Amino acid sequence: MKQQETDMSRSSSTDIQPVVAGLREAISRGELVANQRLIEQDICDEYEASRGTVRAALAELATEGLVERIQNRGARVRSVSIAEAIEILEVRSVLEALCAGKAAHLAAEEDRLALKGLGQEMIKTIDAGDLYRYSELNNQLHQMVLDISKQKTAASVIHRLKTQMVRHQFRLTMRSGGPTTSLAEHLAIIDAICSGESETAHQTMREHLDSVTDTLRGLAAAPAS
Repeated sequence: MKQQETDMSRSSSTDIQPVVAGLREAISRGELVANQRLIEQDICDEYEASRGTVRAALAELATEGLVERIQNRGARVRSVSIAEAIEILEVRSVLEALCAGKAAHLAAEEDRLALKGLGQEMIKTIDAGDLYRYSELNNQLHQMVLDISKQKTAASVIHRLKTQMVRHQFRLTMRSGGPTTSLAEHLAIIDAICSGESETAHQTMREHLDSVTDTLRGLAAAPAS
């Protein structure tokens, strides 16, 4: 029995990351939704992993705030309340503003061209009324800013926070002052970074995410329909 537990532990330490990454991505994409039960045997079959590996993966995701484990009932995708999502956005606002300022300082010519191209695509998407595509481009822009900033620690924290509130994200993109207002804010961020204006980039990103946070507060305060 002890040997079996040792083998399971060893297997978990070497095989856990593909399972963690796969489940994290499924949660991020919304394929696994809030409060959905995570059946260990189903995960074992999907990832061809041992029960010990799956349990270790779920434990790691629990430490990231993506999964919650309920005694005698297994694990499920953790549901993030609006109140917690507001706190997440408040933290993101500080960290992403930092990254925007760094991106303005570090952006190379190819980065500026990529940002401007993304901005033009966002304009065309709004003109076409394709709000789902606009939401995707929104995420791409924020990721691009993180990549350019080379602030790996902040980027890691931000990615974890964004994954936790995935179920709120699309609704926020559509409601944050409307897509036209959101577009103007994103274009201002792009312009500041491309102009090398670190303080302006920091401020515009902070104002943008503060606006999103205010929208979420409004949703929390609104009477249930």
